[in-house]
Amino acid sequence: MEEITDAIDRAAPEHFTQALPKSAQAQMRALVKAVKGDKKAVADRLGVDPNTVRRYLKGERKHPRAALREALLRELKKVWQPGIRRQARKKAAASTGITVEVWAYFGYTAPVGTTDEPRLRHLTVHLPPEYAERLFAAQDEGAGDQQMRDIMAEGFQEIYFQNGGSRAENLEVEFTGIQAIDVSY
Repeated sequence: MEEITDAIDRAAPEHFTQALPKSAQAQMRALVKAVKGDKKAVADRLGVDPNTVRRYLKGERKHPRAALREALLRELKKVWQPGIRRQARKKAAASTGITVEVWAYFGYTAPVGTTDEPRLRHLTVHLPPEYAERLFAAQDEGAGDQQMRDIMAEGFQEIYFQNGGSRAENLEVEFTGIQAIDVSY
């Protein structure tokens, strides 16, 4: 599961300047336009037959089942207003950074006798722009969730656990399990 990538994608809609289309036909049309007219790619993303996509585009079908409605909204949010999304990500990577709220198990590596057992922690940490830039670049390159976890764990290690280098300098942190994660930028 791509938990961190999904969390980053869920943060994008807060920057949208226009509402998503309301009707299934308009949503399908916007999704097809975003993938440059490739109806088969849209069908694959939604898990439906290409003829189903064609029927919604023509207006022959108007009310999708719940699963298709959810998939359509999820996929449309990933491609809606790409310029606005790019602008928000660029700003986060250049100046504002990102805020991560996470319920996760953290694993620690430290000198003998100075480490805690991994335990569930609820943390809200603001990561500086360099970590936002690295996360966005990794996501754009199609990095796996483990690479994204490593980048985020490094940010938590530096900002939260080591407090910018003022404590626990030999401590190394990794995510050993994410229960819930939310990102905003």
